[in-house]
Amino acid sequence: MPQATYNFPAGFLWGSATAAHQVEGGNANNNWSAWEAQPGRILNGDRSNLACDWWSGRWSEDFDRAAETHQNAHRMSIEWSRIQPRPDRWDEDALDHYREMIRGMLARGLTPMITLHHFTDPLWFSELGGWEQENAPELFEKFAAHVVEALKEYVTLWVTINEPNVYVVSGYMGTDFPPGKSDAQAAFAVMRNLIRGHAAVYKTIKRIQKNSAIGIALNYRSLKPASAASPIDRALAKFAHNSFNESFLRTLKTGQLRFSTQRAGIPEAIGTQDFVGVNYYTRDLVQFSPLAFRDFFMKRFFPKDAALSQSGFIANVPEGMFESLKWANAFGLPIYITENGVEDAADDLRPRYLIEHLHQVWRAINFNYPIKGYFHWSLVDNFEWERGWSQRFGLWGLDVVTQARIRRPSVDLFAEICKQNAISSDLVQRYAPESFNLLFPVN
Repeated sequence: MPQATYNFPAGFLWGSATAAHQVEGGNANNNWSAWEAQPGRILNGDRSNLACDWWSGRWSEDFDRAAETHQNAHRMSIEWSRIQPRPDRWDEDALDHYREMIRGMLARGLTPMITLHHFTDPLWFSELGGWEQENAPELFEKFAAHVVEALKEYVTLWVTINEPNVYVVSGYMGTDFPPGKSDAQAAFAVMRNLIRGHAAVYKTIKRIQKNSAIGIALNYRSLKPASAASPIDRALAKFAHNSFNESFLRTLKTGQLRFSTQRAGIPEAIGTQDFVGVNYYTRDLVQFSPLAFRDFFMKRFFPKDAALSQSGFIANVPEGMFESLKWANAFGLPIYITENGVEDAADDLRPRYLIEHLHQVWRAINFNYPIKGYFHWSLVDNFEWERGWSQRFGLWGLDVVTQARIRRPSVDLFAEICKQNAISSDLVQRYAPESFNLLFPVN
């Protein structure tokens, strides 16, 4: 049996990722709380309720779990509606709460990466028109300045906005996220304003903290033509890739936004990122469908030979991870994998998924791609937006009723990878033997 080890660079960040609304609980002041209260919006009628009870203090024990299992970083978000519950009010107690959490990270040897916008907006902001309003970037910048001033002593890694492409597509070209508009003009206005907001916040953070590193976390969806021989499938896959994957980051390079069929100049966005954050989960095949007029005549589906997650939400296609990193490398900036994971309550697919995706990260590093860290989604099961509690992405399971944490085998797998800063053949044989020949072929 082959014996080998895939080593990662010294100083590599190994962590997990969370988002405020998904783990904190007890917040009725943002647009997602209002969305959850509307019948039919969340699968099975689920509500976030206590979530993982972090706002009451259980973040401390979860950070203990992360540190004790050799993670050296954690990515979390700040809830805007807690810091600025009304347009004319700042809640300094909430800022102190986040300050305590971040100090808790540092005390445990966890490098913080802080996200300023992870899908949720204050109710007052939504009532004013949300990201459709022309002054939305200025309102976001004001919030961000307040937070960065308060936390600059502890944080240098900032994500301005998480998955702006998902925020726009799910909330303004579909009905999964609030406000559920399905309005192409609104979608374009929101994408434009998110870019303007990012650019404004980038410049504000640099003014406050010159040694900061700032980026966004973009959901990269691998999109391939179902038939490479079909020019229509190829054209549709390229169109989908350009709109979903390319539009935001390309604007930060060129100052020209191209989203769907619309265009706009945003010159102030040029050069406003220090790293590329990649959220990669899966790949879709794209096929022409004459009846899918609402989806630009395209049908998407998973490769037929790919293993599927518990609910069929994710296909295990690790090659797409390498593709996403090759794409990110073209921007000439450091790269962080800011999210990667799979829903798997039984923890059957996760070990294989994790090892095979990290092997692709190792491959990319050996092509000299400047990858600085990996954040697994997620540390503990959390409220998965419109899918509620139906999906379990955590290394640690969660009993929503008792708040008990459940140690899954992947906790120990990831702990060994973090501790060794490597993937060894022995580790693969023990945790994911079905992946052994793929990673350590005899011939």
